Amino acid sequence: MIYRKATFNDVEEIYNLVNLYAQEGVMLARSRNTLYETLRDMYVAEEDGEILGVGGLHIVWDELAEVRTLAVAKKALRRHIGANIVEYLIEEGKALGIRKIFTLTYQDKFFGSLGFKVVTKDDLPQKVWKDCIDCPKFPNCDEIAMEMYI
Repeated sequence: MIYRKATFNDVEEIYNLVNLYAQEGVMLARSRNTLYETLRDMYVAEEDGEILGVGGLHIVWDELAEVRTLAVAKKALRRHIGANIVEYLIEEGKALGIRKIFTLTYQDKFFGSLGFKVVTKDDLPQKVWKDCIDCPKFPNCDEIAMEMYI
């Protein structure tokens, strides 16, 4: 398994992987446009030329970043790919000087196993919500807010 920064050549596979889960209602959809705009945020897990996992670290504010767009191909579940991607994102965050990472998720047990703690959405700064305005679930978000200090 190779873990690396995403490239333009990965966008279509990332799009298909993320939106498969979005169709099931377990993560938010991402447009190709959004994936291109946030490509520098993303790490992928690649095996034999196929993208099996993706995750992004999006800088939100001073010393604050979000883990987002985390998805692992169903055929590759239970191989610690998601956990490994999050670890790469945490290490990148540390190198940048990030002190707190948060996520909005439906997978609270997974993130809890990595050291994230559930918080109320009100605990997150308002700056976090700028991307939420375009979400179809706004203002009735049912995702769970979690954070970790690094």
